[in-house]
Amino acid sequence: MTLFPRTEVAGVSLPRMLIGSNWLLGYSHTGSAADAMIHQRHAEPGNVAAVLDAYMQYGIDALMAPNFNEDTPLRQGMRLAEEKYGRAITQIVTPGLNVDHNPAARAEAEAVIKRCAREGATFCLIHHTSAEQLVNKNSRTIDRLPDYLDMIRQHGMIPGLSAHMPELVQYSDDQGYDVETYIQIYNCMGFLMQIEVEGVHSIIWNAQKPVMSIKSMAAGRCTPFVGLTFSYATLRPCDMVTVGAFTPDEVHEDVEIAMAAIERRRPLLGRRSSPVMSSILEARR
Repeated sequence: MTLFPRTEVAGVSLPRMLIGSNWLLGYSHTGSAADAMIHQRHAEPGNVAAVLDAYMQYGIDALMAPNFNEDTPLRQGMRLAEEKYGRAITQIVTPGLNVDHNPAARAEAEAVIKRCAREGATFCLIHHTSAEQLVNKNSRTIDRLPDYLDMIRQHGMIPGLSAHMPELVQYSDDQGYDVETYIQIYNCMGFLMQIEVEGVHSIIWNAQKPVMSIKSMAAGRCTPFVGLTFSYATLRPCDMVTVGAFTPDEVHEDVEIAMAAIERRRPLLGRRSSPVMSSILEARR
């Protein structure tokens, strides 16, 4: 199979499609029934491994998750996929940290960062729920952020910043913080985005470091064709799109759509099923 295009972040080669974990861990963004469906299917490590295997066939070998704890179906499924292909999956971890301004909280945060390193993470991007607590809009700073970034460096990982709040990208660049990459919500529907799509687009294009976009299909609110085509058509060649999937077939379909968008061609897809197919949809592909 054709290998997916790659980019580079802090000297590390990454595919321009990153593996998302919401549809492996049970975060559907639609409701408890969908969450339960995900949990039930992917409680079996073999099912997780099958999805990861589909990505690995295209050289898509980097996974974003809030943690990579041992003895979880995600970690066990990762090991199965890694053993099959004889290489490690690059871990991009997004931990939440206690950022209270006291010694006990600092020690707790460092313990979390140390655990991420112990579990094998290459990139450590502080979760937006933690980073946003440190933002000072008046001074355009992220107070005490350098302390946590230094912890990440000291434990051998590459620091980054999850920036659901788009100002974080601007403030970090302006202040020259030790941040090698950003996570930013970006999709054609504006889902969970704090400002208009055009504004986030401008922020991404002006970012001094590569951006890992998330929620490309607005958590299922638009089709993969619409969501992925938009993302790859409007992002920079250095940027990445995080794409989660529930089944291996979804992976193959998403990769074909993304590749077609990058190559500026029509994706080769099967038709959607319908009880009564209209003549326009029955037209030859």
